[in-house]
Amino acid sequence: MEATDYKVSLEIFEGPLDLLLYLIKKDEVDIYDISLERVTTQYLDYIETFKLLNIDLASEFISMAANLMYIKSRTLLPKREQPPEEDADEDDPRWELIRQLIEYKKFKDAASFLHQKETEQEDIFAHTPEPNQAPEDNQPAPLADASIFDLIRAFQNVLKRFDEGRDFGDIVDDRYTVSDKIDFLMSEIQPGKKLSLHNIFEKATSKVEVIVTFLALLELMKMNQFRAKQTHLLGEIEIERSATE
Repeated sequence: MEATDYKVSLEIFEGPLDLLLYLIKKDEVDIYDISLERVTTQYLDYIETFKLLNIDLASEFISMAANLMYIKSRTLLPKREQPPEEDADEDDPRWELIRQLIEYKKFKDAASFLHQKETEQEDIFAHTPEPNQAPEDNQPAPLADASIFDLIRAFQNVLKRFDEGRDFGDIVDDRYTVSDKIDFLMSEIQPGKKLSLHNIFEKATSKVEVIVTFLALLELMKMNQFRAKQTHLLGEIEIERSATE
């Protein structure tokens, strides 16, 4: 199956507000100080990458893209020329979006806190536990799951290795199929082992090969064969294969 014929539907997808929060956190800026021009450009870059990979996008992503461009256009207008809307008395056209992000972040943080408490509770038993042993100094820190946005960012960085001027639509290369790359990844990473995302693409010789390999990786993640993990935001991503077949 060729990359152009392959349709990706991911259950691990998050929403447009998740993507905006990710972009803001990645730039290490406060929500109140977001650069609408920068975040809009980055958001649209992600949308284009999703389309490039033929990933099904929820309509909310496209709607948010249109909203970002509209708000951006409003910021370029003098206040006296702002459209006559209910919130036109506000000095900053970004404010409604900022309010949405803050409210969404509150619920997201609360859900994360409750999930953490639930996970901690699973390790608590009625009997007196053994005293905790101090972790060894050389014990590696546990890796957290990387989000789809982390993977897309890493994928974008890999593509930068190749000629920026070439058009994806003009590339025809039948040497690589998603099925073949699935077999390649399954042989490259043994059960219970892991490999950095950088090493997976290290020997890729074309953009088509990168795209098809990435699609195969997403498919294996969807089948719970692989998990993407990283130590911190923007850190190196490692692909870990399930220990059981």
